[in-house]
Amino acid sequence: MVTMNGDSDGAGLIVSFGEMLIDFVPTVSGVSLAEAPGFLKAPGGAPANVAIAVARLGGRCAFLGKLGDDEFGRMLAAILQENGVDDAGVSFDAGARTALAFVTLRADGEREFMFYRNPSADMLLTEAELNLDLIRKAAIFHYGSISLITEPCRWAHLKAMEAAKEAGALLSYDPNLRLPLWPSAVEAREQILSIWDQADIIKVSDVELEFLTGTESVEDEVAMRLWRPCLKLLLVTLGEKGCKYYTKDFHGSVESYAVKQVDTTGAGDAFVGALLGKIVEDQSALQDEKKLRDLLRFANACGAITTTKKGAIPSLPTAAEAMQLMGSA
Repeated sequence: MVTMNGDSDGAGLIVSFGEMLIDFVPTVSGVSLAEAPGFLKAPGGAPANVAIAVARLGGRCAFLGKLGDDEFGRMLAAILQENGVDDAGVSFDAGARTALAFVTLRADGEREFMFYRNPSADMLLTEAELNLDLIRKAAIFHYGSISLITEPCRWAHLKAMEAAKEAGALLSYDPNLRLPLWPSAVEAREQILSIWDQADIIKVSDVELEFLTGTESVEDEVAMRLWRPCLKLLLVTLGEKGCKYYTKDFHGSVESYAVKQVDTTGAGDAFVGALLGKIVEDQSALQDEKKLRDLLRFANACGAITTTKKGAIPSLPTAAEAMQLMGSA
């Protein structure tokens, strides 16, 4: 087994890089933003959700990003700490607000977004503000694509990836497409793919697969258009249908668990957190199909549980909850 960066206790550190923000979610489902009678504030941002997902499952994780030096920013930093996530990589911007997103939950539990980021603090992270010591300790360095949209954050993102790779970390990428944030669909596709060949692990949703390939299909030959020789694992999540996996030597699919969906927010992040938490414990799962399938069953269970409650962070499961669902299936 390849040794990975980690402290003397042997537990590898996962560092998750990117945005943390406040989601405002309607108090009732199935209405437009304009029709919503009120909103609940829910901490969110995919990389932060992943960090908390890892910690809740018992792993070691740090979040790296920038928040506004405002009440919401301080609240989010406190939420990281309360959930056992190392916040040594968090910086604050006195001149910009913490990002906000209004999220509508349609009747089927799917989401629509309206963002307030003009510019928000996360977009203003600079290379000089990166905690390089933290990045170099990472066994896995995880990121999305929202941090690629504007400078200076884009440059900081590229430099953070570079530092993690040089220090021997595995790079994990979940593009987490949010089209309304990009100047155009063409720009989104181009920038998301611009760092594709640097990752070791990539997870895309079925919707992202269709967007990136321009083909409305999740068949293997379409997914393989996103394969690169440098990849160790490519995953396509299919919502309630589970996921597909592709490695250099094998590929297949793993079914998910039937649950009553309330809100899909954070399900993909729970899946990624569970996946990375297991891989950091035993990297040989990337070459061992039985181990990988067991790991993906666990990740699918974590994703499924997250859809049964409103909001991302409150619904992220513990390992015991995931094992219980797997045992009852």
